[in-house]
Amino acid sequence: MSNKLSHTIRRFNRFELKYLLSLQQAEVFKKALRAYLLADEHGNGNGRYALASLYYDSPDLRCYWEKADGIRFRRKLRIRRYETPGTPLTADTPVFVEIKQRLDRVTQKRRVILPYGEALRLCNQRQYPEQVAAEDEAVVDEIYAFIWQYNLHPVSIVRYERQAFIGTDYDIGLRVTFDTSLSYQIHQLRLEEEASSLPMVSPDRTVMEIKVNERIPYWLTEMIAAHNLRMIRISKYCRAIELTQGMASTFLQLA
Repeated sequence: MSNKLSHTIRRFNRFELKYLLSLQQAEVFKKALRAYLLADEHGNGNGRYALASLYYDSPDLRCYWEKADGIRFRRKLRIRRYETPGTPLTADTPVFVEIKQRLDRVTQKRRVILPYGEALRLCNQRQYPEQVAAEDEAVVDEIYAFIWQYNLHPVSIVRYERQAFIGTDYDIGLRVTFDTSLSYQIHQLRLEEEASSLPMVSPDRTVMEIKVNERIPYWLTEMIAAHNLRMIRISKYCRAIELTQGMASTFLQLA
């Protein structure tokens, strides 16, 4: 994954649709997609990279229950790292601190790039960063207030490998991703420590996400229908909580 994070968009709104495919289905679908989309340049040559996200929640799991109860306006906080093979995570490694928000059907994201050590001081110790770029002040203020208001603390880490495809000039804003090797952990809740992860879904399955600014292109809706794909309701964070708490699965269902 490229470390040129300074050029990454900090705020955006979009719609997201999710599907659960077998690995075989995914390969067939990717082959069809390549006629319209390009591999994400931030990954390796095939648009592949690894992700690890440290999620925060309140002692009563407010963020989980807002999602489970279908609250129209809800937020969650995470520290996200795009992993680079052979590159250790240090206190100086840039990471994203993100608020992911849902307002009705629209997903909104606001994020700031901080050194990992500073991100932990903000989210774990509630220490406001000493230096914040002017364009990031509003986001850091929101994160800081969110942490204090709900007494947020680390709850789980979710890891997976992603292959991403992006739209051309004809489909600006379109992004289709395939997530495999999804796992979670509830102990050693620091991203720099050795993973002690448990599987989140069957290893022979991949979660496909379609992310679009306004509407799905007609050619893609036809492709989805031709491959007989059905949307599912899944939240990686909520799925991790359910598995941890032994809850019935609410977030791995057909939509």
